[in-house]
Amino acid sequence: MHLCCWANLGLPMGLTRYCARSPGGADGVPFSSGFPLPIPSMAATVFTPPLHLALTPSEVLPEGMNWRLQEGYVRTVSWNAEGETFTLAIWGPGDLVASSTSVLQPFELQCLTTVVVEQHQPSAAEVEQFLRQQIRYLEEIFLINRIRGAQERLLALLAWLGRRFGQVSSRGSRFSLKEMNLTHKALGELCGLSRVTVTKMLNRFKAEGVLQQVSREDYLIPASRLRIHPCPQMA
Repeated sequence: MHLCCWANLGLPMGLTRYCARSPGGADGVPFSSGFPLPIPSMAATVFTPPLHLALTPSEVLPEGMNWRLQEGYVRTVSWNAEGETFTLAIWGPGDLVASSTSVLQPFELQCLTTVVVEQHQPSAAEVEQFLRQQIRYLEEIFLINRIRGAQERLLALLAWLGRRFGQVSSRGSRFSLKEMNLTHKALGELCGLSRVTVTKMLNRFKAEGVLQQVSREDYLIPASRLRIHPCPQMA
């Protein structure tokens, strides 16, 4: 038996190994040298699972990333040179949220409640839908803020929250401020009123039956009150 180089079998340079010539003279029987045939290195595609985060109220989502909101509520917020905070939108479970689409500075995605999010790479259609929603909510909040009377403005905001995150029926608009952790201060930042004014208006609404507590956490604005104080609606 003698050894021959297996180079004529088309192996790349540097990957040749030896083979044994069979007693009958036929080539191609591998010589058991104990060394495996080297395999060229190949770049492997590494799958990186999406990032999941759990955050507490007032924490801020990382910038420049897109998220699918699985649990909880988030608001997009900015503030002026005097430190006055204003809310641009509120997002709930199932919504896509992103800071990469905004040119406004400063700009934050701030948690209102305990929040669970998953990093998400949106399709072009999802990005378009998100931008349409963002514009719509900005327009609706802008219209609410243009209502002159403080009482009518706050009532319009509460009705908007009921349509957006609550239940609307023939009885009226039902919603939970506690579920969204919307304090009197946060409500004021949504509609341009002070915390003290919001507190006074809410107490007045309850006394007059404009705002009825129908469970431990839920409020109802009766349909009759919504007809008296209609809130702005987009087409």
